[in-house]
Amino acid sequence: MYRIPTRCVHAGTIDDVREKGINSPVYTSTSFGITEGEGPIYPRYMNTPNVRSVSEKIAALEECETALVFSSGMAAISTVLFAFLNQGDHAIFQRGLYGGTMHFLEREMNRFGIHYSIAGSQSVADIQSQIRKNTKLIFIETPSNPLLNITDIPAVAALAASAGIISVADNTFATPINQRPCRMGIDVVVHSATKYLGGHSDILAGAVATSGRLMKPVHETALNFGGSLNAFTLYLLERSIKTLDLRVNRINLNAMEIARYLKSHKKISKVYYPGLADHPGHLTALAQMSGFGGMVSFEMAGQDARSFQKKLRLIKPAVSLGALESICCSPASTSHRHLGAEGRKAEGISEDLIRLSVGIEDAEDLKADLERAL
Repeated sequence: MYRIPTRCVHAGTIDDVREKGINSPVYTSTSFGITEGEGPIYPRYMNTPNVRSVSEKIAALEECETALVFSSGMAAISTVLFAFLNQGDHAIFQRGLYGGTMHFLEREMNRFGIHYSIAGSQSVADIQSQIRKNTKLIFIETPSNPLLNITDIPAVAALAASAGIISVADNTFATPINQRPCRMGIDVVVHSATKYLGGHSDILAGAVATSGRLMKPVHETALNFGGSLNAFTLYLLERSIKTLDLRVNRINLNAMEIARYLKSHKKISKVYYPGLADHPGHLTALAQMSGFGGMVSFEMAGQDARSFQKKLRLIKPAVSLGALESICCSPASTSHRHLGAEGRKAEGISEDLIRLSVGIEDAEDLKADLERAL
């Protein structure tokens, strides 16, 4: 198998036999002729040539048997959950998940008769303590959003396997460049491909990577939920993933430099970044990640989040993350606003926490912008 940078460029590319074009052709049709011996090709069935192309690329990067792309990260997550959980089943979720995932759990799970528990922390012991006789699924996200806590992936995978429970990992923050959970025993990997896989702040997409056996119920559920992507978005996603290795490695370097700068700044009271030696999950991250990612969260001493963001010139206050440009937000008013004040307090998310998505700009320019604002 080719190495990761080569897979980013070449895996899944459709051979343009007719015109010899280098890029995969874009198939915009919603109607395809029926071929004898094959089922019908239809966009909602998620089996068009462009779907297969991008899915093969993601599967190659995650080192899974197969993958499937969706219209958003939440489409991917919700499809996986409903593919494996039925009325009366129980699922375990670690503390510190993406706010959209938590909102989905609170809004949808109980009304479908699906029970769930939130572990007290990211520790394997806390996750294990929540296992019941009817537990069918364990869901983790590492690094977590927005405090960048680290979960021991191999330990969770082994725990789930020993109990016959399906394990799911949200790999959005790490990307397959920095971490490949399936190699460590995780059954299913999910992504908000809107973030680093897309990487240009111009598409909305999601992805699931897993084994052929487990993909079958995921695909069957996906057909009913209808979270498919159009050909043009698929083209943009394939184009973006070609530079994923380059982008993420540059972002890794920038984020480490920014984290160290913030750590030494007298006006910063707390920095959350797994690449720092004093981060509580640093040694675990060192063992399971090849890079520490582009997300840095921090709290300031004596300055509120809103006034700080207004003073930035280069770094844009904006929602989302994982793009070429550096952006920041206050999770309390964006990604985790649905949790409410008490919910955020329970998660350790302060009202003045800043989540910074470091881009590919020059690190000195980013530090200068932060220095002005601070």
